[in-house]
Parts: sequence; C-alpha cells; structure tokens
Amino acid sequence: MDKTFKYVNYLWDDKKANALKGKEVDLFLYRSNILGADLRITNYGGGNTSCKTIEKDPLTNEDVEVMWIKGSGGDIGTLTRSGIAGLYTNRLRNLKNVYKGLDDEDRMVGLFNHCIYDLDSRAPSIDTPLHGLLPFKHIDHLHPDALIAVAAAEDSEKITKEIWGDTMGWVPWQRPGFDLGLQLEKCLNENPGIRGIVLGSHGLFTWGDTSYECYMNSLEVIETASAYIEQKTKEKGSVFGGEKIKSLPSEKRKEKASELMPLLRGLCSSEKPMIGHFTDSDVVLEYINSNDLERLAPMGTSCPDHFLRTKIQPLVLNLDTAEDVSNTDSILKKLQPAFEQYRQEYADYYNACKHDNSPAMRDPNPVIIIYPGVGMFSFAKNKQTARVASEFYVNAINVMRGAEAISAYTSLPRQEAFDIEYWLLEEAKLQRMPAEQPLSRKVAIVTGAGGGIGKSIADKLVAEGANVVLTDINEDYLKDAEKTYKKDQVAIALCDVTKEDSIKEAFSKACLAFGGVDIIVHSAGLAISKSLEDTELKDWDLLQNILVKGQFLMAQQGVAILKKQGLGGDIVNIASKNGLVAGPNNVGYGTAKAAQQHMTRLLAAELGEAKIRVNTVNPDGVIVGSKIWEGEWAEGRAKAYGISVDELPAHYAKRNLLNEIIYPEDIANGVFSFVAILDKSTGNIINVDGGMANAFVR
Repeated sequence: MDKTFKYVNYLWDDKKANALKGKEVDLFLYRSNILGADLRITNYGGGNTSCKTIEKDPLTNEDVEVMWIKGSGGDIGTLTRSGIAGLYTNRLRNLKNVYKGLDDEDRMVGLFNHCIYDLDSRAPSIDTPLHGLLPFKHIDHLHPDALIAVAAAEDSEKITKEIWGDTMGWVPWQRPGFDLGLQLEKCLNENPGIRGIVLGSHGLFTWGDTSYECYMNSLEVIETASAYIEQKTKEKGSVFGGEKIKSLPSEKRKEKASELMPLLRGLCSSEKPMIGHFTDSDVVLEYINSNDLERLAPMGTSCPDHFLRTKIQPLVLNLDTAEDVSNTDSILKKLQPAFEQYRQEYADYYNACKHDNSPAMRDPNPVIIIYPGVGMFSFAKNKQTARVASEFYVNAINVMRGAEAISAYTSLPRQEAFDIEYWLLEEAKLQRMPAEQPLSRKVAIVTGAGGGIGKSIADKLVAEGANVVLTDINEDYLKDAEKTYKKDQVAIALCDVTKEDSIKEAFSKACLAFGGVDIIVHSAGLAISKSLEDTELKDWDLLQNILVKGQFLMAQQGVAILKKQGLGGDIVNIASKNGLVAGPNNVGYGTAKAAQQHMTRLLAAELGEAKIRVNTVNPDGVIVGSKIWEGEWAEGRAKAYGISVDELPAHYAKRNLLNEIIYPEDIANGVFSFVAILDKSTGNIINVDGGMANAFVR
C-alpha cells in the first residue's frame, strides 16, 4: 500500500499502533487524533469518526455490537475516551421503526439516549445515525478542503463520477440528521462496493474493515481529489480571476493591522467584547487581493461547519492600502457605516428566514473581516475561537479556489444556511456550554511578568479567563514563563519600560495577537534600600525611570488603545506600602512609590469619563517568590531592621496585624479584585500587607 502522499500528511506510526493492538477503541482514538492533526483534512471541532466493536451486554451477558463515536461538540484532533459516546448499534438502527420523516429530526436526537451502552458517554452528536446506519466497522466523516471543493462545485455529482468513476457514491445536500443517515444507507445499497460517499456541499464519508484501512482510504480519496484540483488549476491558468491589488510588504501589513485592530475590536464588540486574530498567509492574500473577491465573498461558505464559525459571509473593508489607519476619526467615519450596513443585512437575513420557533437573533457583528492588500481579521469570544474561525475561513477559501478551478463555486441557499445556524439543536448545544469565566473576553498586558509578582499576576488573570501579554526586560525569563501556559492564552513581548519605543512595540504586539487591550498592569520594578548619603544619582534615576516613568509611558500608550476601542478598561499599578509610610534607608524607593500612587489618583480623575478605572495595589514584605528580594534590597532592609536576611520572612510576618506571610499570589488576588469585582472603583488603593496600621489610607 502506497504511503507517499503529496497533499495530506501520512502520520500513522506502526510502533504506536501496534502498542494498541487488540484495543479497537484506543486505536480509533489514535486514528482520529492523527486525522485531526492535518487542517487540510478537517478543522478543529469538524468531522466525526467512529468504530464498532463487540462487547458484553451488562444485562444479558450476550455479545452485542457497540458503536463508539465522537460526542457532541468534540474535536477529533484532541479526542479522548471521555469525549466519545458508546451506543448499541442495533437499537440505533431500530429507530428506523419510529422515524416519522424530516419534521421528526429533533425528536430523534433525544431518542439517541435510549441507545446508550456506555453510561459514561458524551452526548451523542447529530452525526450519530450517519455512522450507525452504515455497516462498516470503521468510518471517517471528514471535511477536507479538496472534497468540499468537489462537493461545492455546481456540477458536483458529475465531477465525482469523473474523478472516481463507480467507486464513490454521491448524495445531494441535506441537513445532518436521521434522514441523511437513511440517504447514505440507500446510496450504499444502490452502489455496493463503493469506497466512500461525497456529501453535496458538505464533506466526505469513507470506511474500512480496520482502523488502518479506514485511515488509508480517507487519505487516498483526499489525495485523488487534491491532484485533480491541482491539474484543473494549472489548466485554468489563473486563480480567483487573477490579482487585482498588490499586498503591502509583510512588516507594513502587520503595522497596519496592529493600528487598525483596536478600532475593529471596538466595533465588533457593540454587543459583547471580542478577542481578535490576524492572518496574512499566502492563501489569504491570494484570495483577498483577487478580482473575484467582490463576487465570491458575499456568496458565503458552503460547508455548515464553516459558516457556523465564520458567519454566513465576511465584511470586506473599503479601505485602500495607502489609508492612514492611525487617524482614528477619519477611519471611523468609513468603518462605522460599513459595520452598520453589515448588521442591518444580517438582521434582514434573520428576519427573512426565521421561523416561529427560531431562537432570538444572535450578535449581528461580523466574525471575519477582510482588508485587501493587508490581511484577514477574525473576532470571537476568545482567542481560540477567533483563531479557529480564521482557520475555517481559510478552509472556505481553499474550497472556493478548488470549486472555481473545477467549474464554479456554489454556496448554500440562505434559507438552508439559516436553518443550520439557528437550528434548535445548535441552540441547545450553545446553551450547554459552560459559563464564561470572569475575565473571558479581556486582554491584559503585564510588565515584569517574567517572574515574581508579575508572573503571579499573569497566572491569576489567565486562570480567570483573560488573554495576557507578558512583558519583561529579560528574554530568558519571558520564554520560560511562556512555556507554563497553553496555546492561545498568552503572547510575549520583550519590553524596557523606560523606553517609549519599546513600550509602543509591546502594545503593538498585544493588538496584533489579541485585537487590543483592556487591562494594563505595571508590575515591573526593583528596589534599592540606601540612606540619603549613600543614594547615588544613578540609583535615584533608575528607580524613577522604571517605577514612575515606566508607569507613565504604559498608561500613555495604553490609554490611546483603550480610547480607540471605546470599551473602557483598567489600569492597575503595583506600588508599595513604602509610598505611604516613612522609614529609614528608603528615600529613593519610597519617593518613587509615592509618585506611582499619586499618578494613579491623577489618572483616575482624568480618565473616568472614558470609563477607564485606575487603581493601586500596595504589597509589603513579599519575600518568598519575589525577584526584588534576591539582591541587595534584602540585605539593605535586613540592615535597616538590625536582623539577618534569613530572618526577614518571619520579621515581616510578625509585624503585620494578621501575622501572615505575603506571597506574590496575594498581590495577584488584589489585582483580580480591581479588574473583575470592583468595577465601580477608581482612584483607590488596596493594601495587601497583612494589615499595617501605619499604612492605613485613612
């Protein structure tokens, strides 16, 4: 069997597979994962896979056939045992006896639960009967770009025959459900010996007697379609009608995107805040710069998995690449009418297609936004969803490209698209989603986040749902910190808070990575403990630059973005008890911290009208886990109190009212309180010091 492929990745590892020999469900999960690892085969959350095994019925002790299938809302690339459903195959097939036709589809989904064999099953998906009514032991239902291109071509059935002859079946578009399962069964009965079925406008079904045979069948079918499309593309000579405009150079594209994203984010967030993603890949640029963009973009996508995540069509910006997107007022005058028109057209689509029992209209803002010559933006509730929406639209681009090369691209009729988008079963799936975390839809930037208090603050914000841009002057610290997070949670930016250009670059990275920023935390710092006589001018300047100037520059650059978005925001500055309390050997540090505290009050007074809250968290005695205590500061403080460095933690704990050691995570909790709970508080100070009477604000 040929294992060489040009258009898909052959990822089967005999060693890994042999280790799973005799464990059919584990082997099915392995097959699913490697199929899902190739985005040309299927996107995150797309497609479905299954296998059938013989198990003991726990009630009769008889051998029964059980079908194991990806459960509702799962992803084959990351599928585990907990994400699948196990159903009695025979019971599932017996549902044919009670099925009453297309109007009975929603009721049938509820009946799937009566077929459950494995009590730990995930909720069975709508695709369950499509697998259960076919007799094969192993089945893949995938959404490969090449196959959907064939499925979305205007003469799809004819093309299917031309590519595979009598070895592939074809079924016209139909919404997933029990009846589609019956149509697949009918197609197989009428065409015995076929190796798979093309679903019009939808995707591919393939199968095999073993997990490996099923895997190879899927790859071979996709490979054949891909080669056919490449040949047709060569024959046609141009893609998407050829190039209409030239792309800007790469750095200019990213510069423009980072300038524009806060404005787009603000407009996309008219109902709920959104997180952004940007891509300017070659595939995207070829499409968005083409002569056919104007014709193809309004047609929308064809595959239900695509438009459920990208909306029915994108918003194409009428902006020239020469536009000065930094001119907020001028650009908003162009963008606002475009967004208003998009929202109105979406409302018109909803009102024209809705049924008496349709769910209420969802957010009418675009998910995909195209800027010819620059790139493509996507906006969704979190970074992963925004990135996945972008990936799905890239799949849709590939589908359009292939279908246009074959003959002509066709999309689903608007009513069919609406019936999928607002299907009551889809609505039920949305309602089952877990509640969003407190800081979901928020983007934070934290200085000094490579370690110590800054890293703990970043940890807390991420744990509560925020996306965080970690900044630090030490690149090694940053890279080590980045490794502690999952994909899509954070971005990193090397940043010297004493330099304006460095801070600008950090905010630019935040905008490009997530669309903007909502929370600005200035945590970067150092401490120098010296008497007046011993304090040198370089000590004074260093403290003022990092603590005070850094705070000023972070606020100045960050507020410009917050105002662009128009969503309000939070600035939290990490100062110190020493800004409130006079003590020995502390003139430089204490003065800088006092300046930080008063700057916070000044900015709170100035920025309240823009709904930007500015507050301070005052730590004290954070010795364990804090980087400033690793150097001379600890020695200086120990000297000031007449004790040894080793005695400092106990000393600081004993001197506060609660007799508590203060940890970096305690400071992080103070920040979280301001940005997630105290949403009507500004100009305030939270002391996180265990209770120091001489530091009481009042």
